[in-house]
Amino acid sequence: MRGVEYRGLTRIEGPVIITSRRTSVGFNEVVAVYDRDEGRRLGRVVDLSEEWAAVQIFGSNTGLSADDARVEFLGRPMELRVGPGLLGRVFNGLGEPIDGYGDILSSLCLDVNGLPINPYARTYPRDFIQTGISAIDGMNTLIRGQKLPIFSGNGLPHNRLAAQIVRQAKILSFQEGTPGNAAHTPERSEGGAFVVVFCAMGVKYDVARFFLDDFEKSGVLSQVAVFLSLADAPSLERLVAPRCALTAAEYLAYERNMHVLVVMTDMTNYCEALREVSSIRGEVPSRKGYPGYLYSDLASLYERAGKIEGSSGSITQLPILTMPNDDISHPIPDLSGYITEGQIVLDRELHQRGVYPPVAGLPSLSRLMKDGIGPGMTREDHKDVSSQLFAAYSKVKQIRNLASIIGEEELSDADKKYLKFGEKFESLFLTQGEDENRDIGRTLDLGWQVLTEIPRDELLRIKQEYIEKYLPAPAVP
Repeated sequence: MRGVEYRGLTRIEGPVIITSRRTSVGFNEVVAVYDRDEGRRLGRVVDLSEEWAAVQIFGSNTGLSADDARVEFLGRPMELRVGPGLLGRVFNGLGEPIDGYGDILSSLCLDVNGLPINPYARTYPRDFIQTGISAIDGMNTLIRGQKLPIFSGNGLPHNRLAAQIVRQAKILSFQEGTPGNAAHTPERSEGGAFVVVFCAMGVKYDVARFFLDDFEKSGVLSQVAVFLSLADAPSLERLVAPRCALTAAEYLAYERNMHVLVVMTDMTNYCEALREVSSIRGEVPSRKGYPGYLYSDLASLYERAGKIEGSSGSITQLPILTMPNDDISHPIPDLSGYITEGQIVLDRELHQRGVYPPVAGLPSLSRLMKDGIGPGMTREDHKDVSSQLFAAYSKVKQIRNLASIIGEEELSDADKKYLKFGEKFESLFLTQGEDENRDIGRTLDLGWQVLTEIPRDELLRIKQEYIEKYLPAPAVP
């Protein structure tokens, strides 16, 4: 029976309360818990047996009494109110407005749990998203409908990078113009409505304030829906926050036909909250104490991105996670790498040398890049330039290791040219200001500029016609 209150709890274990199982109670069902002072707290069913129901409360258990508390099963899942007024608003991790402008004026409420997209209904991601950052656009291209996480570490500038991507990201349609010199780029026209859903989980107040101030200062807040779950919020709220954000993104993409970029930071805090809840529930831990269902839980979030046949909207995900101890084999980045289509790895050594953004050249990749670049999408030489930059920078790493053993003076002239290329690649191509928004033409032109440090006969990954078209002729002595 719905709407009937039941008095008394079996026991209280931190934020989890155990009560007798009622008829037709469902997993993830919303529950209202009342204490003796008539305070109302919401929670949701996190575990069920034949006789008991475990409910986790959104908040503290202070004041709850096992004898006097009353429980009401509301008979519905956690829902988010959605409508045309989503953009430009700030919500907490439960989807409640916290910006002082009141509730969303809409009667439409959606289940936040959602479902992964049916693979049969998916269409292949192909359209290029320009972030304005050369290290991403040139070598690890983001494609509309892709899941491309950023692997970072404590102290690395992933927050600055995320804010810059939110400010600058856009979808462009390209039509090749007439051939020209190396500075020629295709004509550009903006595509459909492009918006951002930003979700922060377990962040400190100053980090949340940084993002909000940055969005307001740059004028993009009107095209962003922000979900903030601060560090002092209950663990369960961190688990609900990304689901609320993705539900908002699904509404904007598939009901309003918008192209949505979902930025979620920090997925490590999400996984820590999942481990905490699993421990409270007494579940058998798996690797490093995380629950055995960590993979499927992450997949339930990541697989809500993509393009659906018959819909002009799309959801692109850019999850950000900090690797504990910079360990890329840690369960969180390890499992994320299996589910997603590549990764952008931030390098501590580059950061210490003052390179921003410190995107590691070799561990980073975008598995869908090949299908979103080239003639009619970015520029004809994009694939070849990217491949050559990867190959040359890989050789730079080998030569630097050799130089650390035998000394730079003992290197051959060809090796010294590669070292010079590596320095120019990091200082000119990778390094750019936080307010510097490079279009794809500028990025590729910079790629050609750094490749001038390598002899022409070493450019084996680039077609000769592109070398003649885009690379300046060598000076005549």
